[in-house]
Amino acid sequence: MSTTHLQVLLSAMNLKDESYVDSLNITSDAVVVNQCKDSKGPEGRASGMLSVERIRRQNLLGEKHEVTYIESLEKGLSRSRNMAMDQAVSDICIFCDNDVEYVPLYDSIIQKAFEKYQDADVIVFYIKRKEKPVPNFPREKRMGYLSVLKIFSPEIAFRRKSLAEIRFDPRFGAGAKYCMGEENIFLYECLKKHKKIIYVPVQIASLREEPSTWFKGYDKQFFISRGAGYAAMTKSFSFLLILQFALRKQKLYGGDMKLFDAVRYMFMGKKEFDRERYR
Repeated sequence: MSTTHLQVLLSAMNLKDESYVDSLNITSDAVVVNQCKDSKGPEGRASGMLSVERIRRQNLLGEKHEVTYIESLEKGLSRSRNMAMDQAVSDICIFCDNDVEYVPLYDSIIQKAFEKYQDADVIVFYIKRKEKPVPNFPREKRMGYLSVLKIFSPEIAFRRKSLAEIRFDPRFGAGAKYCMGEENIFLYECLKKHKKIIYVPVQIASLREEPSTWFKGYDKQFFISRGAGYAAMTKSFSFLLILQFALRKQKLYGGDMKLFDAVRYMFMGKKEFDRERYR
């Protein structure tokens, strides 16, 4: 397979097979990590090792594309994304969840943006969803430590070789100890390693309105995870990120949680993560 094409890196659970990519309108090459209770091969059943198939198939447009289909007994969204990154071979990749539906020619949109920004390591696009009916920013711009806080994983496309040494923290994300914040930590790591991140306010997909697999409301665990995530992003300024979130989002969570308790739980998460930072 050519290494100049786009690969979609899909993280999912309990799929029947690789054909699920059609339901998301994926027409480019893809890597699918299916975290499931069992894997196909006897080695997988015995030891939890990966089962990997590279499948040449016909996409919805009648064109040939390749899907690298991985079955894994490991759990956790960040572990799944890391597996997909390890198996990817294309120059350009984009993360994907199982509730994303791509627009026609999404691959062309992404590739043209990387052609325009030859020095960009990461380009963030727009995925339309109920809570984000318009892009976060109206114009193309370079992103920094504050603006990347508004981004979620499937909006992130990147040059594979540029991020060869950067991976998701498996302690964060759905299925992990801390249920959120993995994409923000990931983007902070990119910025710390002087990677150039560009925002392009062009829609590449829409998000299905389906129940969240991790969000259970603005409860104690939500805020503990949020505080731990801020601690993982920055040791020096995590307390400021905690305070700004508590104040800026008070109307959002106020019906379930008092401001004082939200701050207290976030600092609990920060303290907890600081203790285990180097374990």
